[in-house]
Amino acid sequence: MTQSVSIGKSAPAQRTAKPRVRFVLDSGWGRAALQFFAVIAFFAIWEGAARVGWVSNFLVGSPSKIFAALVRDVHSHQLFIDTGYTLFEAILGFVLGTAVGSVCGLALWYSPFVARLIEPFIVAINSVPKIAFAPIVILWFGTGLISKVALAISLTAIVALIAAYEAAKDADPDLQALLVTLGANKNDVFMKVVVPFTLPYVISTFRINVGFGLVGAVVGEFISSEKGLGHMIFTASSLYDLNTVWEGLFVLMAIGFVLYFLIDMLERKLLPWRQASNATTLKV
Repeated sequence: MTQSVSIGKSAPAQRTAKPRVRFVLDSGWGRAALQFFAVIAFFAIWEGAARVGWVSNFLVGSPSKIFAALVRDVHSHQLFIDTGYTLFEAILGFVLGTAVGSVCGLALWYSPFVARLIEPFIVAINSVPKIAFAPIVILWFGTGLISKVALAISLTAIVALIAAYEAAKDADPDLQALLVTLGANKNDVFMKVVVPFTLPYVISTFRINVGFGLVGAVVGEFISSEKGLGHMIFTASSLYDLNTVWEGLFVLMAIGFVLYFLIDMLERKLLPWRQASNATTLKV
């Protein structure tokens, strides 16, 4: 009898005895702190290896010299000019490309015949690395801002189009049939079923297209430009200035991180039910 009582008391104690350290690391602040210290440790090891000669400063660079290059370009305001130029190209290409691609993908829902007719061409275009279009885009639109935006659009539009079209095809057919039996026309079905169903998929493509927008802008600057982070990286690599190359890469990473965070905030605002569903799943 005594044994059964002791076992009954120990079971809840075991369930509630969650290690405090693990609890802290599972929190948002705990994860952020762990990630921060991991980055600090990475740069400290890199700097130490460069100072003792384990790695070549010429081929790998060092965090202290990268920081010195960053300070130099901040003081000269060149970093702000290049970052602003690339950021404007990437955001404009991302917005226009995603909007055009999403609208075209949704429009294909209206005509399955047209969708089946052009689907092979969409697949063919998507199979070609979009970077291969860069020389053509530069020749068509020149070496200015428009060519970089056009290149970013060419990368983002096809991704948004395919995502929107595939989601529209999978929109609940039973619900569509029900609305038709209740007297709804095609426009009503599109607005009340297809658009709400595809919205989460369209917003999910934002995360992918942010990167593609930056890729299009930077590649265009590689080929022909007088400003931008791509131009800075290309010029520095031509001069074997690896620390400035790393500076440009880290700034691009920071831009991508910030844009990803903003899109995550937008998704939380537009799709609050999705975040609630994910939180419930994690608790289970």
